[in-house]
Amino acid sequence: MSLNSFLTWEILATFAGVAACTGLLTQLLKGVTAKLPTQWLSYIIAAVLLVITTAATGGWMQPWTVWALVPLNAALVSLASNGAYEAIIRIKDGQQA
Repeated sequence: MSLNSFLTWEILATFAGVAACTGLLTQLLKGVTAKLPTQWLSYIIAAVLLVITTAATGGWMQPWTVWALVPLNAALVSLASNGAYEAIIRIKDGQQA
């Protein structure tokens, strides 16, 4: 891994990388999509990121089993990124009290 680049396809292909990117994009876009619940927004972002990352790292000719796991992995990534954000807010509020 090169320290010259912040975000690469290899980093984005990891659970931690896609969860961090999903969390950041969700926080940036949740004000734009006020009518869409934040949890749904993070799931959509996670699914899109996973589809793009899967295609970029392995090509569109992946076996169907890889593509079948994308919705499940998107749910796990979405839950992890939402939970991480809530934990940060909880810690922040606890320190202020």
